[in-house]
Amino acid sequence: MPQSYDAVDPLDLEEFLMSQLRSGDSALMQELGDFPDDDLAVELVERECRTIRHSVPEDGAELDSHVRDCVQSYTQPWLVVNRRCQGDGWSAYSERANLHKTLQKQTFESDVLPEKQETPVRSPSLAGLTDDSRKTLTSSDFDLRSGLTPDPRVEELLCFSNPDELDKFNQEARHANRHPELFALYPPADEDDAVEIRPIPECPKEHMGDRILIRCQSIKFEIDIEPLFATLALYDLREKKKISENFYCDLNSDQFKGFLKPHTPQVDQSTLSRSAIFSITYPSPDIYLVIKIEKVLQQGEISDCAEPYMVMKESDSAKNKDKLEKLRSQSEVFCQKLGRYRMPFAWATVNMMSVISTATLDRDNADSEGVNGKSNSLDKRGQLPRRNSERFSGMEDQCNMSGFKPATITISTFCKQEGDRLSDEDLFKFLADIKRFSSLQRRIKTIPGLIRLDVTPVHDNPVACLSAELIPVKPVAEKNLRPVKEVLEFPSSEVYVPHSTYRNILYVYPQRLNFVNRLTSARNITIKIQFMSGEDPSNVLPVIFGKSCGPEFVQEVYTPITYHNKSPDFYEEVKLLLPARLTDRHHLLFTFYHISCQQKQNQISSNETLIGYSWLPILSTDRLQTGQYCLPIALDRLPVNYCLHSPEKIPPQVPPVKWMESHKGVFNLEIQAVSSVHTQDNHLERFFTLCHALEGGVTFPLRVREEKIPENKLEHELKLSIISLSSSRLEPLVLYLHLVLDKLFTLIMQPMVIAGQTANLAQIAFESVVSIVNSLHNSQELSRDQQGRNGLLATYLYWVFRLPHSPRDLLNTGPGGVLAPTEGRYSTLGRASATTVGSMLLQSRIRSSSNPDITGPHSAEDTEVKNIMTAKGQNHPGSRMSTYVDVNNHPQSSTGGTRPSNRKHFHEELALQMVVSTGVCRENAYKYAWFFFELLVKSMAQHVCQLEKQVNPRRSRFSDRFKDDITTIVSVVTAEIGTILVKQQKELEQAEKVNISLAFFLYDLLSLMDRGFVFILIRNYCNQMSAKSVSVPVLISMRLEFLRILCSHEHYLNLSLFFSTPASAPASPCPSISSQNSSSCSLQEQRILGLFDLSQEFKQQHYLTGLLLTELSAALDMESEGGKVQRKAINATYSLLCAHDLDPRCALPEIRAKVATLYLPLVGIILDAINYLDFTVSEVRGGKNKGGGPDEDPENVPPINQSIAMAIAGNPFNTLARNALVSMASVSGKAVATLSAETSRNLLVCFLWVMKNAERSLIQRWTVDMPPPQLNRLLELLTICVSCFDYRGKQSSDKVSTQALQKSQQAKLQLEDSLLRGIGARGEMMRRVGGSDRAHQKENLRWRKDLTQWRQTNDKHDKTKAELDQEALISGNLATESNLIVLDLLETIVQAVPLADCKDSVVGGVLRVLLHCLTCNQSTTFLTHCFSTLRALVVKFGELLFEEEAEQCADLCQKVLQHCSSPVDGNRSQACATLYLIMRYSFNSANNFSRVKMQVTMSLASLVGKSEDFHEEYLRRSLRTILAYAEEDTEMKNTALPSQVDELLRNLNSILSDTVKMREFQEDPEMLMDLMYRIAKGYQTSPDLRLTWLQNMAEKHKNRKCFTESAMCLVHAAALVAEYLSMLEDHKYLPVGSVTFQNISPNVLEESAVSDDILSPDEDGVCSGRYFTTSGLVGLLEQAAELFSSGGLYEAVNEVYKIIVPVLEAHRDFRELASTHQKLQKAFENIIQKGHKRMFGTYFRVGFYGAKFGDLDEREFVYKEPGITHLPEISHRLENFYIQCFGDALEMIKDSTPVNRSKLDTNKAYIQITYVEPYFDDYEMKDRLTNFEKNFNLRRFMYTTPFTKAGRPRGELNEQYKRKTILTTMHAFPYVKTRINVIQKEEFDLTPIEVAIEDMQKKTRELALATHREQPDAKMLQMLLQGSVGATVNQGPLEVAQVFLNDIPADPKLFRHHNKLRLCFKEFIMRCGEAVEKNKHLITLDQKEYQQELKKNYNRLRENLRPMLERKIPELYKPIIKPRLEHRDSVKRLSFRRAPEDNA
Repeated sequence: MPQSYDAVDPLDLEEFLMSQLRSGDSALMQELGDFPDDDLAVELVERECRTIRHSVPEDGAELDSHVRDCVQSYTQPWLVVNRRCQGDGWSAYSERANLHKTLQKQTFESDVLPEKQETPVRSPSLAGLTDDSRKTLTSSDFDLRSGLTPDPRVEELLCFSNPDELDKFNQEARHANRHPELFALYPPADEDDAVEIRPIPECPKEHMGDRILIRCQSIKFEIDIEPLFATLALYDLREKKKISENFYCDLNSDQFKGFLKPHTPQVDQSTLSRSAIFSITYPSPDIYLVIKIEKVLQQGEISDCAEPYMVMKESDSAKNKDKLEKLRSQSEVFCQKLGRYRMPFAWATVNMMSVISTATLDRDNADSEGVNGKSNSLDKRGQLPRRNSERFSGMEDQCNMSGFKPATITISTFCKQEGDRLSDEDLFKFLADIKRFSSLQRRIKTIPGLIRLDVTPVHDNPVACLSAELIPVKPVAEKNLRPVKEVLEFPSSEVYVPHSTYRNILYVYPQRLNFVNRLTSARNITIKIQFMSGEDPSNVLPVIFGKSCGPEFVQEVYTPITYHNKSPDFYEEVKLLLPARLTDRHHLLFTFYHISCQQKQNQISSNETLIGYSWLPILSTDRLQTGQYCLPIALDRLPVNYCLHSPEKIPPQVPPVKWMESHKGVFNLEIQAVSSVHTQDNHLERFFTLCHALEGGVTFPLRVREEKIPENKLEHELKLSIISLSSSRLEPLVLYLHLVLDKLFTLIMQPMVIAGQTANLAQIAFESVVSIVNSLHNSQELSRDQQGRNGLLATYLYWVFRLPHSPRDLLNTGPGGVLAPTEGRYSTLGRASATTVGSMLLQSRIRSSSNPDITGPHSAEDTEVKNIMTAKGQNHPGSRMSTYVDVNNHPQSSTGGTRPSNRKHFHEELALQMVVSTGVCRENAYKYAWFFFELLVKSMAQHVCQLEKQVNPRRSRFSDRFKDDITTIVSVVTAEIGTILVKQQKELEQAEKVNISLAFFLYDLLSLMDRGFVFILIRNYCNQMSAKSVSVPVLISMRLEFLRILCSHEHYLNLSLFFSTPASAPASPCPSISSQNSSSCSLQEQRILGLFDLSQEFKQQHYLTGLLLTELSAALDMESEGGKVQRKAINATYSLLCAHDLDPRCALPEIRAKVATLYLPLVGIILDAINYLDFTVSEVRGGKNKGGGPDEDPENVPPINQSIAMAIAGNPFNTLARNALVSMASVSGKAVATLSAETSRNLLVCFLWVMKNAERSLIQRWTVDMPPPQLNRLLELLTICVSCFDYRGKQSSDKVSTQALQKSQQAKLQLEDSLLRGIGARGEMMRRVGGSDRAHQKENLRWRKDLTQWRQTNDKHDKTKAELDQEALISGNLATESNLIVLDLLETIVQAVPLADCKDSVVGGVLRVLLHCLTCNQSTTFLTHCFSTLRALVVKFGELLFEEEAEQCADLCQKVLQHCSSPVDGNRSQACATLYLIMRYSFNSANNFSRVKMQVTMSLASLVGKSEDFHEEYLRRSLRTILAYAEEDTEMKNTALPSQVDELLRNLNSILSDTVKMREFQEDPEMLMDLMYRIAKGYQTSPDLRLTWLQNMAEKHKNRKCFTESAMCLVHAAALVAEYLSMLEDHKYLPVGSVTFQNISPNVLEESAVSDDILSPDEDGVCSGRYFTTSGLVGLLEQAAELFSSGGLYEAVNEVYKIIVPVLEAHRDFRELASTHQKLQKAFENIIQKGHKRMFGTYFRVGFYGAKFGDLDEREFVYKEPGITHLPEISHRLENFYIQCFGDALEMIKDSTPVNRSKLDTNKAYIQITYVEPYFDDYEMKDRLTNFEKNFNLRRFMYTTPFTKAGRPRGELNEQYKRKTILTTMHAFPYVKTRINVIQKEEFDLTPIEVAIEDMQKKTRELALATHREQPDAKMLQMLLQGSVGATVNQGPLEVAQVFLNDIPADPKLFRHHNKLRLCFKEFIMRCGEAVEKNKHLITLDQKEYQQELKKNYNRLRENLRPMLERKIPELYKPIIKPRLEHRDSVKRLSFRRAPEDNA
């Protein structure tokens, strides 16, 4: 842990600001220093109301206090504390969405596709190349002057007389059109770290599930004879629950409506609805829509009534006309008579989810309105219980509730209702059957018919919609539209969303009557249901909602009638609007009737016969009655005062009441309430009742449920009720959460006067709040956000909480009065005039304490209360009693001074309670500290808003005691965090959350309290944290998150006193800037360099910045696993700078400069951390050799091929393996990168930002004073920056932006969830249901960075073209801007050079960075400026550059030439100008000029050779342009320059001509290599160019994976270098020219130098390249060794190192020797492991025949192909290529017989390809033992051609001859090419018996090998055996023996062959025996039979062969007397070798 890690003591900020104000620069102070006055605003926000007015109780009712509180809570505006500037930084993010419209398009060469000239593949001919005299160098293909016009020249190239003017001109050009905000171009950082984002909690709103609109189009039966009525409702089969209220509609014609006229007094608009919006919170596959159809009551069973529907059809109207008419008239009679009664008729159902999921599947993706449209189904996803997430987990794949296509449901069958099966239980049984059997069961009688319903998802409320209370919902319809009704949902499981609207509805469900025992005529039974407010019939209330096509509200409802059923079931639902004030007399009255359906003649009276009555009082002990009841029925009459008692418990009456069934319960019903005023929970109800008792206006003893509470027990009971609050059920507690908390906070504030005693309930109330907070957090059902805050509580704090009313107000309100809210000072947002409802509720009495200038009404009680309160209570040992004094009686002092501070404030009381709490309460209070912190902050904000700002400076806003409490709280919380970290590591997440909430608390306090005080709290925190013995990474990470939040404060810059930084150079005591030659220079240097250090002074003055940078530097120095902490630290800094950059308040450059100066120490930190950055480039290390010879300088040893290094440099997303980096790093001995690419970029973009915005003069002084090593680091850092922000281009998948972004869609969604939602049950649910857009995006915009450009483009993986373009546009601008910042800085450094001491190394360093810039993909804008800078460098430091930095100049020439061939005109013209200037300025010294000429020529050669897509036509044009410059340069007219330039350009032009030829062979690699080989050969006299071409060839080979050839090219190059070195230097350790290399390959001798007189290496410009040095030689060889290793030729590696080792030994370079020997060890290990497994190459002879081939005609080559290449592969490749040249004229010769020219068609081209094998003489085989030796250094190859004398290739055994052909090549393989000319050919023939001998020897060899392998391969062995001893082998061994060994040959010449074959067979049969034995040990059990079969065959073969093998030729075995010469001669002559000339 660094010593300085303890936080320093901060400045006293308030004091400092005051003194600054006094010191006079007050304008600046006003602008930047202090916070603006109106920074903090407490605002009233009108709540959004869905309906046109708030739902409130009916007028005129006197509300009891609980209902009044509820209504006020649901209608009062939100109280929100806003900080004016908060989020200013983020607002700029939202504007980024249009960023791309303001940017200029940058042109990148990589994006420009040049117009392709289609060059036909011409017949490849080497005609021009056969001649090696290299005539191309002088005579170019065409003259530059004649063929081309030059490009436009760069103006003012030569017109600047002095360099300063030039610099000024360049600078102005560079600074024009720059993009001011760097970060706007940079993809936003990861939001995983964005702890400073505190999501605004969702505004409380009514809960809604997914909403579906169902519209009834038609309900038809086969015949249409009477009115029908439909009822729709949703049922959840899984939960066995009805999940919506009923929706009634009818589609009857006017005629049928007329039938019912007498029974419908009026028809209200609201009852005409045919569409309903159903809400589903918990989608489940088992949700059914059930449609029940009823008809008017008529005589007969349901079956009788349904019969006509089942048998008749409207379509057969002719047949049935009369019948139908009769039925219609019948129904008219019934309607008139019985129109008010209904009977059940039919029902139908459909599974809603299957409809929706089908509609979702059909949905095509293009139609995204539902998914990304205005869907807000997700906001309502409220709080979904987590357990349901398992229950409904099957849903996510099936249905997207909000995104399905509108669908139409058609149902074609109805089920007839069964009179005895009407209840809901029966319905669920039917549904279960339907689900199980997926069709209706037989036993259900069906009626044909048709229902058509339209189903659509609802996103916005449709026009003319009515809420469940029938209040119109916005938007309101202009004209009378048919309304849409919202149907109330009864969610299948709890919904945890607090009430936010007044709703008070009662549902009555009559269920069953049981009249079985009663012997009456009562059969058609109906119940009339009424809601009464008293016993008199006139007291009936019209509060029952009407059904369809009738009045809106009715007084009574009749249940449908089941014909002739004595104990009917009911399914009726009666919906009542409950009055707000209920009394004991309110009750439900049920009257039972029998309805007679047939009218008797004499009956005039009604159809109703009274059976009896029952009733149910609505309140029981003041509580709403709900649940199941079974009531008795009173006959005849109702007793007096019946409504005061329930029917079961009615007291005895006189005369007694007659009861049915002797007072048994016979009527079952259920009552449910949907109410936001009746809590339906005992604990809550008790609590509210007792609280209201305190407010006065009640009489004691108080009745609560069954008990009576006297006044003296009130306190005790209240305490009990407070304590038991948290044990109430979660759902009601959540529903009334806002009210409960409001009440508890009031109790904390309110010392109670109960029975004359003061009771202080604060502690108990506080404990209760803590336990509620705890239980809400612990509930699995409720969601939390990513900071662990419970969503409900966060919402309450943000929107709902307001300071509790002062007790006096409470004592003062009369009964029924409404509390005046404390809103005197709050500005109101929203509608100016509060709605009428609001004004009714807030009969405002201005509370005088809120505004001292308005006196409020005083009351007598005030003084009394004050006296009671001032009498201090006894101090309990553990607590301090808080005092309370009313403020209003203090007269305003004449000065308008502050208020007395002894008034009790809520925040003080709360802080006190937190400090004195103990035990579990204390533990939980600190565990969920965030809640109390936010509570404190909101109450403090309201307090501050009520103070007089001017009079109360920050210091005196809060009392000292309060500050002490806050200090204590902060230190306790910090200690808690520490304890968790030390003791319970697994609770780490908890600690992080507490840590974050503490940070937010201090963040908020900075806006409210004395800032110096808050800084001290921060210091205490930091020190307290680092005192803990916590692991460093965890500690840093904690402190980082803490600081990151504080630094995100909107006034962070002011808090950091950024304006007191020295924005311009030295900070001398007087403000004037002393001149640069001032005497105090050394002191000043210290000052300037000091600005870049993190000093104590800095940390003290810029407190937060200092702390953050301290953490950053500690994090970077730390070894952390996976760099997590580093990433966190860097991202914190990054996001902070990003916020400044995009903050409109920092728009002015001078402010930006000040801010940048604040971050200068960051630059120092980054420079120190350079070793940890990713993608470092070794080329840029250190200056030129500092002391020591050239050999010590690690620079000169390219540790890795230049192009690889460059690739790494230009390859930020390091696709090259790390080890490449490591090898480079090891050269400079640096630590390996530890930061990831993305993190490095984030850190570097911070560096660039500071450099872009800092004061220029300051940076310049800094670079002048910098010590050289530091300056080198800076230059290296710039190089890294360039690589880092390289443009990736459109074509590629735009990694620059996407890498940061494509955290894939899923991650993005997760992030969105966690930010907007909090992870938790509902987040989960949301994620499952899909869809991600939200309605309230606007309000969250200010921190949702992902709503910008960058994020949107990444949602889809396959982006549209427009998005890709947009992305490319932005990343192009980012690349340009970041490179320009680097360029600015380089210019600054260069312009400071004259002042510096070591200018040469500085200029070299700068040039190196510039060259690196040119390597990367750059825009034309940047290149223009970059070339200007380069030209300025050449003009100012030409001599220095050409002398000292020769190597760099070579690079420069190459880069410039490369741009000369650019297809982009702008780049080309700049490059030409630069190249011409280089020539012109190097011309002054002959030496330099010749060197430059050489370098340019070599650069071109290397460009031409290496790059695939080289545009020679553009380069020609550039050459012409340079020529034009030379001709137009008046100053140089009379010098030799123009002619020299001319000569150079001619040379270049001729090199280009070679390229054109190379173009032709692009497809034929062998031809291409031949060509390059010849070009290289042509440069035999110009070693530099030959070397370049050899390297080009190496590169080409390597790209084709021909590693061996590539290595050979480098070996040749090394040999060439060695030749020239041996001329120059005579060192023992150097190789003696190319001779030394012949062990590697004899071909190398070609490189032996041309004699000295032709060329001396000392000549100017010759052999001056970097490779003509010892280290260059070693570098080439090391590369060769690496390539040999890649090619698997490990033996060659050893040979190469044999040459390197002496050099290293001579240089005493032990590090390199160590690594060399390591490599050797690896090579030898590889030989041991892979020895015989290596595949070296396959060889083919390829012959070309036909005049079309030009000089290839009749040439033969041996081609080397990769390891396992089959003949068809190479054949196919060549055929494909040559078909392009010759089309059908090409023919492939399939066999290997000699080609007869005379038989070939002269118009065709022929290719013959034959497989050849390396051929060795016997003596050679003695030396070539290993596999490698048999495949290396090959010059002879052989192939065999079978033939017969008859001319056919194949024949019988005894006529089968064979011809062997041996080819010799010009060079040995492997060589620098993959094909080599054949220079010699010999052949000899074998007779049939010789062929047989060869075959048998081969077979025997194979068997022996397979048998004696170390690990025998059973399969292989069996295959060979099968071919040897198998019974049926055709032309097998047996047949051979029978043909050749059966008879002794007649010709004695053949005796020896006969004998040789016999001996072969002897050995063969022996080997077979061994193999059969061996196989016995290898076989598995199941192969036993196979083995026996083999053995049998073997024995048979042996027996068959035995007689032939035992017969010897007697002549051969005679005793030898004297050999006769003829014999031997003849034998020899038989297999004579024909000399090639016989061949003709």
